[in-house]
Amino acid sequence: MELVSIRIITGDVTRLVNFYERATGVPAEWANEDFAELRTTSGTLAIGSTRTVPLFAPGSARPADNHSVILEFLVDDVDSVYKNLTGFVEDFVNEPTTMPWGNRALLFRDPDGNLVNFFTPVTPAAIAKFAR
Repeated sequence: MELVSIRIITGDVTRLVNFYERATGVPAEWANEDFAELRTTSGTLAIGSTRTVPLFAPGSARPADNHSVILEFLVDDVDSVYKNLTGFVEDFVNEPTTMPWGNRALLFRDPDGNLVNFFTPVTPAAIAKFAR
């Protein structure tokens, strides 16, 4: 089994795609006005409209209602990313902080309130774990 993507359902696909393109530097590939993907080397962030939900099961997903998932992106230098996102991201949950497990992490919310973590491994164990 292989995890290939995470999908966010939103009421405003264009707004959320624009946010993630700017935050990550990854251009989106649009299938249509209701669905786009940002493909990275290790996975894909899919963004779908609420209009796509009934195709799976009516009422099975609600936009802007996530309280348990954190989207995580490995970045080269989280402190530089933080500086670049300051003035763009409206809701920082924390500034870059070194976590007990060895990652320097920046937590913020996207326009729909989803938690996003940009992190850089900084301890030898964390660096080895995420070696590219």
